[in-house]
Amino acid sequence: MAYLNKNGAMMEIKELATKQSHPCKECQLSISETRGKRLLGFFQKKVFLEQIIDESIAFNKKLSWDNDHKNLKLTTTAEELINVFKLRSAIYATKGYQREFQDEIEGLNFDTYDTHSAIFYYQSENEMSGSIRLIFDDKHFLPTEKNVSLEYLREHKLCELSRQVVKQSDKGLGLEFKNFYKGIYELALHNPDKINLILASITHDHYNLYAKFGGMKIEKELDAYGNLDKAILVLSWDITQVSAFFKKCFLR
Repeated sequence: MAYLNKNGAMMEIKELATKQSHPCKECQLSISETRGKRLLGFFQKKVFLEQIIDESIAFNKKLSWDNDHKNLKLTTTAEELINVFKLRSAIYATKGYQREFQDEIEGLNFDTYDTHSAIFYYQSENEMSGSIRLIFDDKHFLPTEKNVSLEYLREHKLCELSRQVVKQSDKGLGLEFKNFYKGIYELALHNPDKINLILASITHDHYNLYAKFGGMKIEKELDAYGNLDKAILVLSWDITQVSAFFKKCFLR
């Protein structure tokens, strides 16, 4: 599944260029060009998707983490990634977040940050119900830096939490949320050469919960975040300072 059918798409483009589908030669040329451009654009996005999948799988396989959790996993196959991308798209559509987190291909939500992210998913009874990613800085700008400068934190090995999606999240904190942060904590412990400070952008109404994690600090307060017209807090999380609450609720 990681290797998409490039040759088939190229054959379609070639056939499209020679197809006689309209009696008017000028109209035929216009229609052919329009369809050809549309198909070529779709083909280019498919190639981009293949690149994202290949690089993401390679990155996740290199991370040090005990993947012995029953329901929480790192994505290491193309099928897992495609299911994550589908889940993101479906949930953002229901929440109206598609302007800020746009699908690269309709029904699939992914971007270049996925190539250097630890991408977790939670699955129970063969159904994927949640996902989150931890983006490693690795000399790349992090998503929040599109909205605010964080250069003063560059002395740290930065990562950023992103694309947290959970089905039926209106029912309160579920097993997905608890397992996500347990996994992230463990991943950071196993990769101290890559992580020592984690960033997260959250809405004000979620701060009271995150503050209980311990090691949380408000770095910036924003009136809006990209296309989201909501007040946002940019937090940093030092996992070496986690609280007794976090250990009791998330690590046991």
